[in-house]
Amino acid sequence: MNKLHLAQLPTPIEKIGYLSNKYKPNIFVKRDDLTDSVASGNKIRKLEYSVAEALSLGCDTLITNGGFQSNHCRSTAAVAAKLGLKCILILRKEPGENIETANFLLDHMLGADIRVKEHDDFQAHKDEMMQEVYQEVLDKGGKPYIIPMGASNGIGTLGYIDAFDEILEYEKKTGIVFDTIIDAVGSGGTYTGLYLGNELRQAHKDIVGINVCDDADFFIKEINSIIDDTLSHLDVKDVERSHIHIIDGYVGRGYSLSRKKELEAISDLSRHSGIILDPVYTGKAYYGLIHELEKGTFDHAKNILFMHTGGIYGLFSKSKEIISA
Repeated sequence: MNKLHLAQLPTPIEKIGYLSNKYKPNIFVKRDDLTDSVASGNKIRKLEYSVAEALSLGCDTLITNGGFQSNHCRSTAAVAAKLGLKCILILRKEPGENIETANFLLDHMLGADIRVKEHDDFQAHKDEMMQEVYQEVLDKGGKPYIIPMGASNGIGTLGYIDAFDEILEYEKKTGIVFDTIIDAVGSGGTYTGLYLGNELRQAHKDIVGINVCDDADFFIKEINSIIDDTLSHLDVKDVERSHIHIIDGYVGRGYSLSRKKELEAISDLSRHSGIILDPVYTGKAYYGLIHELEKGTFDHAKNILFMHTGGIYGLFSKSKEIISA
């Protein structure tokens, strides 16, 4: 598959001494928050493949959707601006949400055409909305390309098979082998790429997802669907599906909604390591990780790798909550 080279790769892997000293396993972090500045985070790896396909088809407009503070939408807008493409974003607004800061501010600065939809309308009609905008662009003589939420489809997932290969290369260079990889699951594409990398390379790691919305059953179905889509782009008939491992129970108040103890955990890590997590994805997954460590879930592990998928700008929409936590 064709791909663009947009991200700063490979991203570094760092040991978190604070956590490694506190708990039994050694704990490392894969710094995919450093893939770029404005387009930082995990989405740019997916967009390297998605946007390459869009360009190969002669498209001039990227269409995607997500939450009001979507990291994916912000990254898509940044990539579009860099490549001279138009970008239309359909954003889901939650009741009472702070709309003039963080990712939304960057979407505006990057020149995206932003369409704001109320939560219930978005949830009920998000796919139809994308198709309506697609037709709108066609009617105006443009050439649109739809990127699904989170770029979590077969094309985008290829970016995290590449990321898994980076991890294997790090292991070869350092002699440090990760038996467990922890990833926040919000749309399923990043987890699926890591899972497929593990199965295709026969690396025998435990790829653990901690879902930040919905539930484990939902994501097991979603991940299986993305696996099917991804394999259609590869010369592979199938992979073992029984190793999908999702730890449920850390959604908390709901998607993008934070509990005080989650924000306290994020602040605690930043004070002791200099690593800043976001409240929507990595913050919830990290909160889940430390609780599972305390429960002894990972006592068997020697080296754990936590995927930092970015999202730092989302912190600014919760500044009051964080400061008061």
